[in-house]
Formats: sequence, structure tokens, C-alpha cells
Amino acid sequence: MNVLGIIASGAAALFITVVLAKGVRRTALRAGAAQEPGARPSRAGVVRRLGGTTVVLGVGAAAAAGTGLGAAGGSGRAVTGLLAGAVIVAALGLVHDVRPLGVPLRVAVQTAAATLAVCLAGLSPVAGVLAVIGIVAVTQAFALLDTSDGVLATVGTVTAAGLLTCAALDGRTGLALPPAVLLAGLIGFLLHNWHPARIRPGACGSLFTGFVLASSGALVLAEAPPERAAWIALPVLATVALADAALVLVSRRRAVRPLLQDCGDHITHRLRRLRVTVPGVAVVLGLWAGAAALTGTLVYAEVLHPAFALVPVTGSAAAVVALLRIPAYVAPPVTAARRRRPPTGTVPTGTVRTGTSLRPGPEPVPAAPESPAPVAAEPARTTPGRPTVPPPPTGRPAVGLTADRS
Repeated sequence: MNVLGIIASGAAALFITVVLAKGVRRTALRAGAAQEPGARPSRAGVVRRLGGTTVVLGVGAAAAAGTGLGAAGGSGRAVTGLLAGAVIVAALGLVHDVRPLGVPLRVAVQTAAATLAVCLAGLSPVAGVLAVIGIVAVTQAFALLDTSDGVLATVGTVTAAGLLTCAALDGRTGLALPPAVLLAGLIGFLLHNWHPARIRPGACGSLFTGFVLASSGALVLAEAPPERAAWIALPVLATVALADAALVLVSRRRAVRPLLQDCGDHITHRLRRLRVTVPGVAVVLGLWAGAAALTGTLVYAEVLHPAFALVPVTGSAAAVVALLRIPAYVAPPVTAARRRRPPTGTVPTGTVRTGTSLRPGPEPVPAAPESPAPVAAEPARTTPGRPTVPPPPTGRPAVGLTADRS
């Protein structure tokens, strides 16, 4: 019965996400078409970033309905805490999409949501603290993957499939509900997020996806039998997200740049510098995540020795070192014109000012020796506060001019 409930919940998540994503896509297209030429596409951009709400609504509604109908089995309390924390994080991301929030506030809310999920799961204090740290780290790592069309949905789909397999190996269908429903929802979202994408997951969808994956992994790890090498197999599933986060932190540290400011230095940006197409970037990262998920799943199933889990980790570390050699921070070239730029307010020799622009003028001609000018008469005086004109060279008094101050 639980298996049928999980399948039904996944089908519902797929249907709801596809329908909602199609609606958001049409709204984004209409908002973009309604913009006047040259106007700032703020409305269309906001609508595209809100595409992640389709994943949240589709996955959340299907998972809540499945839990209410008993698809979660004996893990209903843990799944309820996971969904509650995921909704809190999604709401945080939605606010951040509309109005950016500070990093301390985001980390505090994510920590509170992870604590709620861990407490309802009934983990011990030590395991709970470690789980909270891991959930926050993996959630933030997945949030950084939203840098190219289809990347987050592709990597999230592969990771969810790995978690679903690990939960099914132990017969814990209740813990398999969140990754199964998320897998279906991300597939539906990917249909509209593939290049050229009309909608994006944004902070709402990326934080929600990362939190569900991280929390599901923590619950599967806590419920895994002792003979499983879950402590090393399950973290391997998040290799791509953690490798991207490590690449960004190391790169910005070496370049003495702010660690929390996006600088276009992710894996996706560096692959694009190697002339990999946008769909190709999603395929490459999907294969990378697939190799890590397959290895972690086989190690969890005891088909491979736990030492094989070091293979994707070592390969990812080598890839990060290789990607660090690709320049990510390219300064604009300094041309000779910029180096010889005259000071502000000066006019170069040989130019004539016309309105607000400068155009080349005739070469200056040496002036002939001037004859002694006659003694000028005393300047004419005008009304106090009005400008005067100096006398002409003939010595005749000038006529006072008044300024027009209408």
C-alpha cells in the first residue's frame, strides 16, 4: 500500500508541477512582451525567478497528501517535520527573490528549519547537531547551483534518484516518499527549465530542493542499519554541489574577493569559458552527479567496498583543481585612450567644444605680436547684482546686459 501511495504521490507532483510551471511560463512571456522597448524588464525577471514556487507547491502538496493518506507509514512524524522545515526555507527563498536578504538572517532561518526537522525525527542530541550542520551546508551548496539553465533540476533529479534507491534498499518506504515526490516534481519542472529556459528555480526552488535532499539524506543515514556504510555513501550523493561550493570558496579566497558575493566563478561559468554549450553544461554536471550517485548507491548496497566511495571524491577534487586554472575574474582591458585621458573639465589641444561633445578643430596658429592696446575706459556699471560686459578693444564703453531670469 505504501508503494502505491508513493507512486500516486509522485504522479500528482509531476502533474501539478507541469501545470503550474506552464502557467508561470506564459505569465513570464506576457510580462516580457508587455515591456516597452528600452524599459527595465523587472516584472518579467521577477516572474521567471518565481518558477521555483511551482516545485514547492507541486512537491509540497503531493507529499502532504501522501503523508495524510498513510504513504509515509511509521515515518510520518519525520516526514512531516521535513516538509515543515522545507516550507519555511522555501518561504525564506521567496522573500529573498523579491527583496534580497542578508546572509546571517538566511543562515539563521535555515538552521531553525533544520532543527525543527531533526527534532521531529527524534535524533539524539549529538546526531541532531551534526545533522543540522550537514543540512544547512548541503542546502546552501545546492542553492549555488542555480547559475545555468537546467543544472539545478538535472543534478537534483539524479541525487533524488540515488536517495530513493538507498531508502528502498532498506524497505523504508516512508523515508522514500520525499525524494520520490521531489524526483517527479523536478522532472516536471525541467521540461520548462531546459535551455532556453523561460522560468528559473530562484532562491525559493533551489533552497527547497537542497533542503529536501539534505534532510532526506540525514533521515536515511539515521535509520540505516549498522552494516551499511551510510556515513560515507550518502554524502557522496552531494558531490557536485559540494565541489561547486568548494571551488567558489577557494577561488574567491585566492583572489581576495568577498566570499559571499557572486562573481561568476562557478563550475558552470568556467565550463562556458571552455566553449561548452548551455545544454552541454547541464549534461556534463548531470553525468558527474550520476557517477557519484551510482557509486554511493552501490557502496550503500554493499556491492562495492566503502573505499570505492573515495573515487568520486578524489575525482571531484582533481576537477576542482583543474577548474581553478580557468580564469574567472577578467579585468576590463586598459586602453591607451583610457591611460591618456585628460583631467575632467579640460579640453585637449586641437578640439572644439560643440554642445556636450568634442570634435577635431584646426591646428592652432601662432599669434602675431600685438600692438599696445589703448587705455580702456572705465567699465560701465549696471544695476547691482546684474552681470556686466567688459569694454571692447576700441575703448568705447560697453552696454550693460541684464540676465533673463524669467
